[in-house]
Amino acid sequence: MEKFIQTLFTGLQMGSIYALIAIGYTMVYGIVRLINFAHGDLIMVGGYALLWAIPVLRGMGLPLGIAVLLAVIVCAVVGVGMEVLLYAPARKRGRKMSALIMAMGVSLMLQNVAQYYLRATGTLYGAVVPSFLPVGRFRCLGVSMAWTTPITITVSLASMGLLQWMVNKTHIGRAMRAVSQDAEAVALVGISREKVIAWTFGIGAGLAGVASALWYSVYPGTSPVAGTSLGLFAFVAGVLGGIGSLPGAMAGGLLIGLIYSFTVSYISSSMSETVVFLTLVVVLLVKPEGILGENRREKV
Repeated sequence: MEKFIQTLFTGLQMGSIYALIAIGYTMVYGIVRLINFAHGDLIMVGGYALLWAIPVLRGMGLPLGIAVLLAVIVCAVVGVGMEVLLYAPARKRGRKMSALIMAMGVSLMLQNVAQYYLRATGTLYGAVVPSFLPVGRFRCLGVSMAWTTPITITVSLASMGLLQWMVNKTHIGRAMRAVSQDAEAVALVGISREKVIAWTFGIGAGLAGVASALWYSVYPGTSPVAGTSLGLFAFVAGVLGGIGSLPGAMAGGLLIGLIYSFTVSYISSSMSETVVFLTLVVVLLVKPEGILGENRREKV
């Protein structure tokens, strides 16, 4: 029973981080029908922001939580920069495939910039992000648990709840939903589609910054390709839950985390990725639009 509870909380911890990253994928796809393959690399960008900021703040005696805010801002700026400088010009020329290929190029570019930064600072190998969360363990339901586990789950769920409130209750949230449903009609009523898209990229990238801070508090080692596998699992979570659906991205992320954790504990760590992708294949065969996705007919 102890093993089951420990595995459950580990899965929820990982899944909540996957969900935060998946939200960025699904928000962008829901509005511009673009899979931003560079989104996962924002986790790595946030990690390097933390790698630089935490020692500086610690030396100045300032709260380390400021480093999280800095990581969120850096990721949001990079996300908006992708949209304004690269994806928007490609869309204006009517070439969606160009934007998709560009996203792959941006991913490689970010990885190479990170590699250059690490080499310049002498931390190319073994870069470790200092933790800003409390260390130590406590007992819950009869098992020993690190403090990072409930904090990660709570912060992730709170971030998702705040995003849901923003999308449903605020002006920018309503504008995002309107652009997703009918971009041409939105333009007729005076709403700037490009500004809404930029906001979408910024919010999604900011959540990736939060996910980055939570991830590196648990797994402190980083590298230029640290965001690749995370981005892939988050993308799978978004597709599994229903790409374009915020509740679907959340449910998909939690489900992927649980599947991965239980596979490692009860089957084999070498089979974890196989089981995750096999689950995706089965779900898409049964329900191609994903668990919570809407059944939409493609226009030919």
